Amino acid sequence: MPTVSQNALFGMGNPLLDISAVVDKDFLDKYGLKPNDQILAEEKHKALFDEIVKKSKVEYHAGGSTQNSVKIAQWMVQEPHKVATFFGCIGTDHFGEILKQKAAEAHVDAHYYEQSQEPTGTCAACITGDNRSLVANLAAANCYNKEKHLDVDRNWSLVEKARVYYIAGFFLTVSPESILRVAKHASDNNKIFGLNLSAPFISQFFKEPLMKVMPYVDIVFGNETVSLHVPRWFTEDIAEIARRVQSLPKVNKNRQRIVVFTQGREDTVATVGDKVKIFPVLDIDQNDIVDTNGAGDAFVGGFLSELVQEKPLEECIRAGHYAANVIIRRVGCTFPEKPDFH
Repeated sequence: MPTVSQNALFGMGNPLLDISAVVDKDFLDKYGLKPNDQILAEEKHKALFDEIVKKSKVEYHAGGSTQNSVKIAQWMVQEPHKVATFFGCIGTDHFGEILKQKAAEAHVDAHYYEQSQEPTGTCAACITGDNRSLVANLAAANCYNKEKHLDVDRNWSLVEKARVYYIAGFFLTVSPESILRVAKHASDNNKIFGLNLSAPFISQFFKEPLMKVMPYVDIVFGNETVSLHVPRWFTEDIAEIARRVQSLPKVNKNRQRIVVFTQGREDTVATVGDKVKIFPVLDIDQNDIVDTNGAGDAFVGGFLSELVQEKPLEECIRAGHYAANVIIRRVGCTFPEKPDFH
């Protein structure tokens, strides 16, 4: 059983301070939100952030999809600390300081690119029942600068230290050239590069950068709503979509691409060799579900925690299901002190 080393897992993405609150249907309607969706804030959503903080009881958490996943991977691994490295851009402001503190508390080795043009990004999680509507105001997260951060020797050396890489598709909207540099490094050195399809708008509006990165991707993550939009396959058969994503061109022939699609409370679908297999999720009483916000990120975090320890795919998926099952019983992407995973 290989012991896992510091900085073995590398994540890069949009660090956001999550602001979660329970809202009502009128609030969603006012801002034209769907109960279960992920969108980027537009001009009409600007007032939403102030309103949610004023009107509701809010909770703050270090968020952003990739940061959530590496945080959960670190929690699952426990020791040593700083197994996970994270890069992203924040503002030199109060929310940025909270984010740094939260990352340190989660024992993640966060190296943020800090700039003063834009404030630290935020994500409003508007919770209605067991649905969540996420509105992200990327702000500083949009300002990540490859030349000023990723390409700096001391930062790039952390990239080189890693064995497993994970980036959520959301970062394609910010710095596709950074993703490509990391993905090519992984491919050239026979390391593992994972990418999440993240949200329907990524494959709809950022298809070109997505398809540039895809040849270097060893593991593709997604969920049932996202998979239906992966370049319009004109089929709703998740297993068939997984097969087609697996067969897209790939540079490193030493690793067969793995495709993993979660479907909420339905079975997880994954390609195993040339077959597509079904992995049942853990049962949960609907009354125990507090907040599905972060379930997908948690699944990936659990998965990565075993992957970085070189465990087989079945074990990675089992850990993913466990982590998601823990997270949905709590508000936001939070977890108890220690995992109970054996």
